[in-house]
Amino acid sequence: MSRKNSYMGPFLTMVFLFFIVGFLTTANTQFQGPLKEAFLSGAGGLKNTFATLITFSWFLAYPMAGPLGARWVGRHGYKGTLIRGLVVMAAGLLLFFLSSWFTVRFPEAALGGESMKIPAGFLIFLAGSFVTGASATILQVVLNPYLNACEVPGTQSIQRMAIGGTANSVGTTAAPYFVTGVVFGGLAMEEISIRQLMVPFLVLAAVIVAVMLFLMRIRLPNIAGTRAEEGEKLERSIWSFRHLALGVAAIFFYVGVEVCIGGNINLYAIEKGIADPALLATFYWGGMLIGRAVGSSLRRISPRTQLTVTTVAAFILVLLAILLDNPWVLAAVGLFHSIMWGAIFTLSIQGLGRYTSAASGVFMIGVIGGAVLPLCQGGLADLSGGWRLSWCIVLLGEILMLLYARFGSRVREGDTDNQ
Repeated sequence: MSRKNSYMGPFLTMVFLFFIVGFLTTANTQFQGPLKEAFLSGAGGLKNTFATLITFSWFLAYPMAGPLGARWVGRHGYKGTLIRGLVVMAAGLLLFFLSSWFTVRFPEAALGGESMKIPAGFLIFLAGSFVTGASATILQVVLNPYLNACEVPGTQSIQRMAIGGTANSVGTTAAPYFVTGVVFGGLAMEEISIRQLMVPFLVLAAVIVAVMLFLMRIRLPNIAGTRAEEGEKLERSIWSFRHLALGVAAIFFYVGVEVCIGGNINLYAIEKGIADPALLATFYWGGMLIGRAVGSSLRRISPRTQLTVTTVAAFILVLLAILLDNPWVLAAVGLFHSIMWGAIFTLSIQGLGRYTSAASGVFMIGVIGGAVLPLCQGGLADLSGGWRLSWCIVLLGEILMLLYARFGSRVREGDTDNQ
């Protein structure tokens, strides 16, 4: 790495972009409750399943956009990829606007029959979730390896990941009240109007365009040894690195259980009759914020130990929440989910050298867990008549992440890039 490059400015830029990704990801999940009331009154007994399609569409983009982002890094560099990702993000936000406009303009446009009717505007909203999710994927293909590799004095890689995660958590903590307080003006669920979506999404799209223009004007150096140069052929398949392949599986379950709680806890709270369901989501994401802030100071504790301790603690809390049928206990899990992403990513890319940016793209494939597990949970909640037993899906995820921490993350001999 060249000593002439100063990475403090780029580091702060990456931290800010982590905030944007966290904010939009959680804002998207928080539309499940309001849009369930506004869009899905005709969905019959499958309201929960259709509502979770909002999150499903967002995370479905990750396995498709992750490899694309990795190719863009090789072809256009880190800065060029970030700019293209922000263009895609602005397009996704405009689709959210279009969803609202179309529903107001054509209120009778719907799919289905008498027993089940889904407004066409809801399908446009799902398309917006997919496109915006793709943009978040492309940004993270850059953000994760860049934070891991850009040397900032007095930090180690997992600390920089935790600092980025802290900014991400500031966004996720603010997002629930942005949805309920700003977009929907603090109205009760039954008073929500789709018309209220228009202006906030136009404003967000304008903010993203402004960020893109700013990024075009700053210097963002590439980091030597973290990506293959254009035209360079890597000798090995990225999937041949065992600790990376198992890390993709671990991140599948991590993002799945994180989104199960962060996205569906408000539906659980509504079922339990809690007056302010957004408060539980804020409590959960606020715990993530506190945990990541603490994690950014843990210089001497290895990622493997951090992942082991947090998965065990999270398992205990989820089990208690199920036994007590108490969403407040479940919300406390955020404190321990906080540093799992950085720990899994750091363990997954150990020793990968030139394969790091390609590994980051592959790593994003695992994020589809955020689509699959919450959707499965919504279906299980409909089948079982409530959310309580559906949290067993989260218990399974905690166990599998613990197994990765203890066994799957160990690097086999020869599983490094020695060039």
